[in-house]
Amino acid sequence: MKHVLRLSMADFRAEQLAAADDDDHFSEVLVRTVLEEYTAPGDRVLDPFAGFGTTLAVSEALGRVAVGVELLPERVEIIRGRVGPGSTVLEGDARKLDALSLDPFDLCLTSPPYMPREHHPWNPLTGYTTLDAQYDVYLDQLREVFAAVARVLRPGGHVAVNAANMRYQDAVTPLAWDMARVISEVSSLEFRGETYLEWDDPPAWLQGDYCLVFRKRYDP
Repeated sequence: MKHVLRLSMADFRAEQLAAADDDDHFSEVLVRTVLEEYTAPGDRVLDPFAGFGTTLAVSEALGRVAVGVELLPERVEIIRGRVGPGSTVLEGDARKLDALSLDPFDLCLTSPPYMPREHHPWNPLTGYTTLDAQYDVYLDQLREVFAAVARVLRPGGHVAVNAANMRYQDAVTPLAWDMARVISEVSSLEFRGETYLEWDDPPAWLQGDYCLVFRKRYDP
């Protein structure tokens, strides 16, 4: 991928589903760019944090076979309304990916729910429904999620993660860099680089937006 991908906030807002929160969905341009770089028609794509289903919808449009895992049942229904029978939507917890007995994938493309390091008790990995969040625990659990992803990724397959550094209550969390670190700690995944997502009108909280790319080793 290019070192910089320029994105339009107006286009992003135009894509946004009515049910989506302000920033809680993928850019279709980013999804298309990643798919065209790292997959071919017929390849299998996994999104373990499926959200509102943009990865699945764009994958299907490009002739890929997509599987999404989403925790919140109301979002599962939204995704199923966006995709056809060629895509699979599973209601489940990404932290329990091993229990789903998934077939191998060529690409994992996802954006985990974000969490600032301070002043934020709502747990992203429970859909922000519980007040038990701890930043270090959150990162540890993300490492385990991507370890499970690696187990269902074909050797030479890629993981692409959209993650941002963010400002919350005047404190900056280097979330993208922390995610790069913990995913790189999965022994079978090697960090291959990042693409900077250059928004023309970024929101005030966004300190830097990235697509982080990893590849599964052929000999883990």
